[in-house]
Amino acid sequence: MKNFKNTSLSARNILTFIFIVIIAFSPLISTSFISCKNLSTYKNEDKTTIQSSKEDSSKNEAIKYLEGEEIMLPEPRLKSDYSLEEALAKRRSIRDFSDKEIEIEKISQLLWAAQGITRKTTGGRTAPSAGALYPMEVFIIMSDGAYHYLPQKHELMKISSEDLRQKLSAACLFQQSVSDAAVDIVLTAAYERTTVKYGERGIRYVHIEAGHVCQNILLTAVTLDLGAVPVGAFDDSTVQKLLNLPSNYMPLYVIPVGYPEG
Repeated sequence: MKNFKNTSLSARNILTFIFIVIIAFSPLISTSFISCKNLSTYKNEDKTTIQSSKEDSSKNEAIKYLEGEEIMLPEPRLKSDYSLEEALAKRRSIRDFSDKEIEIEKISQLLWAAQGITRKTTGGRTAPSAGALYPMEVFIIMSDGAYHYLPQKHELMKISSEDLRQKLSAACLFQQSVSDAAVDIVLTAAYERTTVKYGERGIRYVHIEAGHVCQNILLTAVTLDLGAVPVGAFDDSTVQKLLNLPSNYMPLYVIPVGYPEG
């Protein structure tokens, strides 16, 4: 009988201990569950976006260019007086710009830094790309209109004759740096070029690549005595409509660039 009581007591102690552990760690368990749920939600949203992009791209949408309005860009220079270390040390997010226009030679250098061809035999570019699939498409908005950059020919194709900087600023939650900059570079991505090979993981690869391209632009701006700032706060669909983009071209960055004020 005594052994039976001791066994019952031990069992109660064990159950009590388990109950205390559950109570103590329930907030952590709940938080982990919520975090996992949120992560799942984000992934599902990305999947929906990419699936939509795939469906839309099957319609063979094309960018509409204005005939006779292309610009052949000057050849980019491959040497400068700036070292990489100096550019890294001097890079800052610049939001206040003067009214001075950017010379075409510097615009050429910025766009080449973003997606320029560096190996003609393979089509290799200035920024690394998973599987060399190159999902990024670069657009630039200037005072005389908006253009699409074509790396293969290092040229600009005009898509609008309107100065869209004010409207783009409104799409970017009225950030004044966007409207004040001499130019705004818009980075977009066609996700399906990468996800067709890498599946869902390709979404991450595209976002990583966008970061590579953006940093190339920011560092090059420093070497050209220009200022720039990466902007991520904007309404995607408004930017798409403003540039009349194919629906599978998803905007990821807006980068205002200009001569710093003062």
